[in-house]
Amino acid sequence: MQTITLKLELQKPTQAKMSMYRKMTEVNTAFSNWLLHFDELKTATSKVFGLYSDERLPSAIVNQTIRTVKSKKKNQKAKTFRRLWCSFNNQNFKVERENGLFKVSFPTFEKRIGVPIISKDHQKRWLDKLLSGNVKQGTTELYEKRGRWFVAITLSFVVEQKQARQGEPKTMGIDIGLRQLAVATAGTTSIFFPGNEMAYRRRRFASRRRKLGEAKKLHTIRKSKNKESEWMKDANHKISRHIVDFALENGVHLIRMEDLTGIRHSKKSRKEAGRNLHSWSHYQLQLFIEYKAKMAGLSIEYVNPKHTSVTCKCGHIDKRSRKTDTFCCTQCGYLSHADVNASINIAKAVSGLSTRKTINN
Repeated sequence: MQTITLKLELQKPTQAKMSMYRKMTEVNTAFSNWLLHFDELKTATSKVFGLYSDERLPSAIVNQTIRTVKSKKKNQKAKTFRRLWCSFNNQNFKVERENGLFKVSFPTFEKRIGVPIISKDHQKRWLDKLLSGNVKQGTTELYEKRGRWFVAITLSFVVEQKQARQGEPKTMGIDIGLRQLAVATAGTTSIFFPGNEMAYRRRRFASRRRKLGEAKKLHTIRKSKNKESEWMKDANHKISRHIVDFALENGVHLIRMEDLTGIRHSKKSRKEAGRNLHSWSHYQLQLFIEYKAKMAGLSIEYVNPKHTSVTCKCGHIDKRSRKTDTFCCTQCGYLSHADVNASINIAKAVSGLSTRKTINN
């Protein structure tokens, strides 16, 4: 059984609603801290809230909070809650579609009303699966981030493992870098994701922040960083989706990537390349590929990155064989795109599987 969390933004809630959500969170947090010291917590029901306060809190939230506090206390993970967002089980949180638009409804201080949500294409696909009964809904959390309100819905489902077909490539290698953000090769077919647009946008963001720093506009700098982070996250989602689709189209059942653990700290580069390398989220891209591949029933393995970029198919290893985007073996003369050659070596795991990073597929 696989599980994902779908994070959806509520569409422009009114100031009154946002104030109500904050009040609900405040009451719920105080109640949870009171529960930590309640002697009869093990047998507590929603009626116990009346012993705590004369304020109102929907029984659906009370019951879920009691379950959360019991679990945290049992595992000794909480001495006090700084904040405990309101949660709802699958009976009390509803997702609906009305005139092509998705709405959610949940208990509040007011009567239950459908709230429009902002959903991207990949989120709509999951919501369609939920409404058609193909995935199971778990608990949902209502939370605030940077003045915007979201719901995080837990979805679980069974994934059927893909079986390799006779005559089709079984393993795909992915090389992740700077000039090419990712190059994936399955058999004799490769797909490229150039990094020039990413580098340009990153330089624009960095230049703008330098000017804002000179003007001491710290709040605007933080907003710029958040905007850049969101843009990168969206780009990673799109790239990873294309890569997994490419794998499925080519009959792949196993994806291999390099274990990049420690690369950021050991890589020596020029100032410009260094900024791009250290701030570009290679790890996030790998994580997105990993979970999308798992959702599609594909397996993931990480390999030792040693010599993947300088090894020829003839087995010869020489740093001089790679010059920027071209790989030309100094021994046999084999010629290829450098990143394609690297992705083939990753698929073959020429330096062996990673001993530091393993995946439970």
